[in-house]
Amino acid sequence: MSELEPQAFTIRGKPAHTFHRLPAVGSVAPALHLADQEFKDWALGDFPGKKKILNIVPSLDTPVCQLSARKFNEEVAKRPDVVVLTVSADLPFAQARFCSTLKAPNGKFLSTFRSPEFGMDYGTLIVEHALMGLQARAVIVLDENSVVKHSQLVSELTHEPDYAAALAALG
Repeated sequence: MSELEPQAFTIRGKPAHTFHRLPAVGSVAPALHLADQEFKDWALGDFPGKKKILNIVPSLDTPVCQLSARKFNEEVAKRPDVVVLTVSADLPFAQARFCSTLKAPNGKFLSTFRSPEFGMDYGTLIVEHALMGLQARAVIVLDENSVVKHSQLVSELTHEPDYAAALAALG
């Protein structure tokens, strides 16, 4: 078993950290099983031949999370080779409310509510903070074989991710 390596970031300027590090560039992404708005479970293997943007956010009930979901989905709308997986701790009901306002032909909104291990495996679980149990804002780009091409833990939870770097990693 490997030793845990928490990552530091801030939440409204105050120190916080995650349970572990994000998957390293060049590694194969950990397995995931997350639920959609209809409570159907999804895994990385359910998107064969697709590049994947994992847009990991704390909650779709916040403006920055909504903005990043919209921007990534707009950017890849005309790319059938890419899927955006927006992952949050929101219950599927809340995700469905948000999704009703967004056209995301290449997007899936997935909840960690049945899969607490996601945040541990992906290094995004916020620990020892009032927001403990939510996901830190991160972007992980995977190729068609789920190999990590880009990963970013956003240094301040209230900031947007580096869209240009994530999209460039798609090739």
